[in-house]
Amino acid sequence: MKPYLRAERISGKIQHAITDLLSKKMQDPRIEMATVSAVKMTPDLRVAHVYITVFGDKKRIKDALDGFKSSKGFIKKRIAPKLGLKYMPDLRFYYDDSFDKAAKMDELIKSASTRMPDEHQ
Repeated sequence: MKPYLRAERISGKIQHAITDLLSKKMQDPRIEMATVSAVKMTPDLRVAHVYITVFGDKKRIKDALDGFKSSKGFIKKRIAPKLGLKYMPDLRFYYDDSFDKAAKMDELIKSASTRMPDEHQ
């Protein structure tokens, strides 16, 4: 049996529920363009680490994180019935910079490949 299978299922449910909530009920302009990229649960299901992506500068990222943190109670109240858990996990929001890192790596690879001499000439 795979370890923490239940934690992974709950992570998926939380991600889907928050994404659904973002598309329908959230009215905070700070989190309009945010997306939930991943949710990772602790093994005891008490804390959900929610990773979000936001396209924009550092101020926009900070504003989005502040918006999520200030809406945490509302989010928990709305998604709790969909999870079917005895305890609603604490939600902690983080900026997911993996897309930024991937874009930077792609840029580095492209710049390196244009500087390399063509071996087939």
